[in-house]
Amino acid sequence: MKQILTNGRIFTGDEILPGWSLRLGDGLIQDLLPPGTLTDDAPVIDLGGGLLAPGFIDSQVNGGGGVLFNDHPDLAGIKAIAGAHRAFGATGLLPTLISDDLASMTAAVDAIAAARQQENSGVLGLHFEGPYLNPARKGAHDGGQIRPFDDALFELLAARDLGAVVVTLAPEMVQPGTIRRMTDAGICVCAGHSAADHEQTMAALDEGLAGFTHLFNAMPAMASRDPGIVGAALVDENSFCGIIADGHHVHPTTLRVALAAKERGKMMLVSDAMPSVGGSGASFQLAGQTVSVTGGRCTLDDGTLAGSNLDMASAVRNTVKLLQQPLEEALRMASLYPSRFLGLESERGRIAAGYRADLVLLDEELNVRRTWIGGT
Repeated sequence: MKQILTNGRIFTGDEILPGWSLRLGDGLIQDLLPPGTLTDDAPVIDLGGGLLAPGFIDSQVNGGGGVLFNDHPDLAGIKAIAGAHRAFGATGLLPTLISDDLASMTAAVDAIAAARQQENSGVLGLHFEGPYLNPARKGAHDGGQIRPFDDALFELLAARDLGAVVVTLAPEMVQPGTIRRMTDAGICVCAGHSAADHEQTMAALDEGLAGFTHLFNAMPAMASRDPGIVGAALVDENSFCGIIADGHHVHPTTLRVALAAKERGKMMLVSDAMPSVGGSGASFQLAGQTVSVTGGRCTLDDGTLAGSNLDMASAVRNTVKLLQQPLEEALRMASLYPSRFLGLESERGRIAAGYRADLVLLDEELNVRRTWIGGT
């Protein structure tokens, strides 16, 4: 269906164009139209002066809309999660399975494959956060599910249309060569829930480690004579770092320092969202434990953070207000940089002719007013 979106400001991924319009058709962006350009007879949508940006891409979504992916690794669960996050501007996401048994991992793969067959589902792939983690840095993960790496993962992912596949593991817990083998198989490997030292992390990067899951969280702190995993992450020019910009997981000053240190374009926003995002209720269950949602935090009884109550629109606002980043950079951290991380930069993360019509309309306070996935 053809549409003309007009009377707004358009952020292309590079710059904001006031007064420009956009022509959509066949699920794609057809043209950017300068002010005063005559349009055809396609239906016109008035953007009311709002800011039109590339839709947000979230590579770490544990749940939403009252649903935890681990509890509902099925098509209905994915639809509920994706619908909840779409309301906050996420037009693309990776449902994320927290450390679980092989049966649940298999169900998650089947569900993602089914969701990928649904038109404009917003599902870009799958993220396995664990179970190949360091028990000493498990956070809220179920320690009973953490186990050594085996070939079951390769067998599970073989010959399936799953889109982008991300696996978070602790590099020190797998044998040398494992990360290279996974990377060669098209899996995007990230380090997380890890106590890897600097040398172990650099060796993992040499094997193709692509990124770091929720930088600073569930990993040792950087020290003067022991840079560790954080130091390796910040000095490396090629890897990506996901950050949870909710003001709770990491102090804003720490994130500002990290942004200044890391290669530009390699820091991206993630939500690490739990069922409370777009849901209701003051608590939910995670692997038999009660998670309380208070003051914008999701915590276990002992105070351990268990995912977040963050959505991507809030992450963008926090990046501007708390991290003091320009609006354009905050938007890139929510769309362009994640698209690069997932290898989708040729089709998502920009507003340009030929790109998917996955868009978000924001008001002056950066609240979401409308989204489009594939132009609808």
